[in-house]
Amino acid sequence: MGKENPVQLNKSSIATVKKRKSYMQQNIWLYIFLIPGLVYFIVFNYVPLYGIVIAFQDFNPIAGIAGSKFVGLENFRLLFQSDNFKSIFRNSIWISVLRLLWGFPIPIFIAIILNEIQMKKFCKFSQTVLYMPHFISWVVLAGIIVNLLSPANGGVNKFLELLGHEPIAFLQSEKYFRSVLVISDIWKEAGWGAIVYIAAISGIDVEMFEAAKMDGATVMQKIRYITLPSIVPTITVLFILRLGSLLRNGFEQIFMLYNPLVFKVADVFETYTYRIGLKQGQFGFATAVGLFQSVVGFALVITTNKLSKKYGEGGIW
Repeated sequence: MGKENPVQLNKSSIATVKKRKSYMQQNIWLYIFLIPGLVYFIVFNYVPLYGIVIAFQDFNPIAGIAGSKFVGLENFRLLFQSDNFKSIFRNSIWISVLRLLWGFPIPIFIAIILNEIQMKKFCKFSQTVLYMPHFISWVVLAGIIVNLLSPANGGVNKFLELLGHEPIAFLQSEKYFRSVLVISDIWKEAGWGAIVYIAAISGIDVEMFEAAKMDGATVMQKIRYITLPSIVPTITVLFILRLGSLLRNGFEQIFMLYNPLVFKVADVFETYTYRIGLKQGQFGFATAVGLFQSVVGFALVITTNKLSKKYGEGGIW
């Protein structure tokens, strides 16, 4: 094969640059609208990365990052050798797995059900009711949950008494506390999480459903052979992102609901960091815990994405 003429390559490169420049000039407002988003991520996501240094220091707020003593991996050694590390690690994984097993499929189910409802007014009403808890803070929801589950006069225990059961202290019981966390998290976020799946379903070609209807397909058959296969890429991407936060259970919900009686089953990295790292002023230790969570999450995302692409389900990139 003959070599390509350098002059032709140069002309091709110039043509490509001119084409890109012309595209940018024609769509200049798109790039202008992109600037606030870029500034946000740079200021709040990339600039704070400098603070990772604190994980390797005996950080002193007065001395600052530059003046604090460098201790290497000492904070990580303290974390891994801590008497509570195994318990905290196990709780974080177990609560996340329970939320994944029960909470991940429910938004998909909600989206499919809402898509199949023919009464549009009822569908919009249902969407509003399901989305509403997302906009209520955990402070308010925690108060509602505490009152509902109160052993003395809570609505749930009043109902159990009518059935002939003894009152149960749900929030003070190691047996029930994790279930309360999972159910309340589903209650708050399932409706909001369904939005992405509803958008994915709305992008499915309507002619596919019409053809299936003409062939005599039932509602369940259309869901099984059209709806679900069409939203598999969306499910895959959200599942990968969800695994990335496997060690992150959120601070507000658990902090508002737990108490010393359930520390054994409810203490996770976020609450442990707050008690040991921040309340006791061990900022380097708290940063080390956060960095450990991030590294594990990053590794899980990379691994899951590779496995997903290997088995033909696509991935994030």
